[in-house]
Amino acid sequence: MKREPLTVSFSGIDGAGKSTQIESLCRRLTGQGLRVRVISFWDEIARLTRVRESAGHALFKGDRGVGSPSKPIERRDKNVRSWPMSVVRPLLYFVDAISARTVLKRALNSEVDVVILDRWTYDELANLNLRKSANRVYARFLSKIVPQPQYAFVLDANPTEARARKPEYPLEFLIANRSSYLCLSNLVKGITVIPPMDVRGVETFIFDRVFQSPPLDGGQGVGGEADPFGAKSFTLRQPYVASKHS
Repeated sequence: MKREPLTVSFSGIDGAGKSTQIESLCRRLTGQGLRVRVISFWDEIARLTRVRESAGHALFKGDRGVGSPSKPIERRDKNVRSWPMSVVRPLLYFVDAISARTVLKRALNSEVDVVILDRWTYDELANLNLRKSANRVYARFLSKIVPQPQYAFVLDANPTEARARKPEYPLEFLIANRSSYLCLSNLVKGITVIPPMDVRGVETFIFDRVFQSPPLDGGQGVGGEADPFGAKSFTLRQPYVASKHS
């Protein structure tokens, strides 16, 4: 009987370090001989992306591209809070949720061992003002439409430090966005928030939860001196909570 691939999602504010952690986990997984499929939410799941990108540039006068410390930009898309966008955004997110179901189902039926989701529906829901009760109800509703990753990680980060790494959005938006992610983790079961720490600490945190390794001498938990990456072989850990959707 074919075992269903493990699903791991990475979410968080821009500049939180998602790409770094995804690359690190991919190296560890492929190094163990596992077949990995990475799905980028914006490239493979989100619908009408060209229209949405054009609107951010033409209508809201936002910059294109990816910001860097040497070349900061000011994007105007998910941070726009005008009332028309407050109406359109939930509709777009619903369409994306339906797409997410289809794309993930196709990936799970392919010959892979692990599917890594570079952002998930949670990242769109975090763009909403979750202080409003109507948006919280909507977030709960949409989170039930999409399959729940077996491991859903939110990388928490200091907004000021995150913006220094990836200067694309105003600091005020990143602060509000971070608050929404933390609120969402309380609304949706199964989300694990990884507290701010150095890159190595986050790697250990993730790897310890996705894998179980042979015990090491003097083994420690997150933040300890022992290095679980030093083990010679690892076994995929069964998720604590797995929600399957047809």
